[in-house]
Amino acid sequence: MRMRTLGKTGLRVSELCLGTGTFGGLGEYKSSGQVDQKEGNFIINMALDAGINFFNTAETYSSGLAEEIFGRALGTRRKEAIVITKVHPTRYPGPNDGGHSRKHILEGCDASLRRLGTDYIDIYELHAFDPDTPLEITLRALDDLVRAGKVRYIGCSNFSAWQVMKSLSISDANGWDRLVTLEAMYSLCSRWLEFELIPLCLDQGLAVLPFSPLYGGYLSGKYRRGQPWPEGTRFPSAGDSGPWPVELDKLYDILDELERIAGEHHATISQAAMNYLLQKPGVCSVIFGVRNARQLEDNLKATDWQITPAEVSILDKISEPERKYPYYIYNPVTAAATRDR
Repeated sequence: MRMRTLGKTGLRVSELCLGTGTFGGLGEYKSSGQVDQKEGNFIINMALDAGINFFNTAETYSSGLAEEIFGRALGTRRKEAIVITKVHPTRYPGPNDGGHSRKHILEGCDASLRRLGTDYIDIYELHAFDPDTPLEITLRALDDLVRAGKVRYIGCSNFSAWQVMKSLSISDANGWDRLVTLEAMYSLCSRWLEFELIPLCLDQGLAVLPFSPLYGGYLSGKYRRGQPWPEGTRFPSAGDSGPWPVELDKLYDILDELERIAGEHHATISQAAMNYLLQKPGVCSVIFGVRNARQLEDNLKATDWQITPAEVSILDKISEPERKYPYYIYNPVTAAATRDR
């Protein structure tokens, strides 16, 4: 497993980051996966043995059960791992059981530490933007956690570009720890962050951590042109995609090309989709989830080979999102990547 430097932290992390959204299977996460403790133990140790040292979880995954299963599975191998967990802005079930207030950030961190069975969190991320709490309060609380030794680095997830930049400016003005990671949806079916977020991260030195690299499963190869809609998947029908809107004709064109590329490299469609992301500017590590050990074994092979620049270019063209003003004037991610070199 190849390693990359995480932004400007000096940390070295594996190109693949194992997510635990499939652990526990409670509530809204039931459809994601239902990995129990026994299976979780096997998956985590299998990942570590394969060279993965980067793991992603959150307080909201199965209401904290994912953190518990993951923490117990990690056990005595804690120092082999770089662990991300996240604090969420949603206030549930009580009015302060969530949010990015100082109260919940400090209490949420302590609760995550207990569930994970550790005395520090490598990267503590804001799971999404909290419009009800001033960033000054949130960032000061995060800085205090770093100074207390409970958190090593901080990051964010699901932020827009202005929210990231405002956070960095506030931290810089006050001498507080800066955000070092952006966790964001990124795949061949969701390239919108290339307009603003990727150039921002390249300019400011944040590591981009794509989640949902298979776009909820659409890029797994199960959904193909001219074939019956598969049963027992996340999407009951083409019109019921939830947060993964898709244009079927464009999806099928992408899948046809992924199949061709995968065949050239003796790989699978899903491996090709993940390998593509690892060639994109700013990307440090790709977050993926698994329902069982067999899926983990398959995904591990995504880094055994490397897609060619020509193949990346073809996929770029097929999957390119519509560029409206001001983005049709120039391609911001290409300009930023060229300037970065």
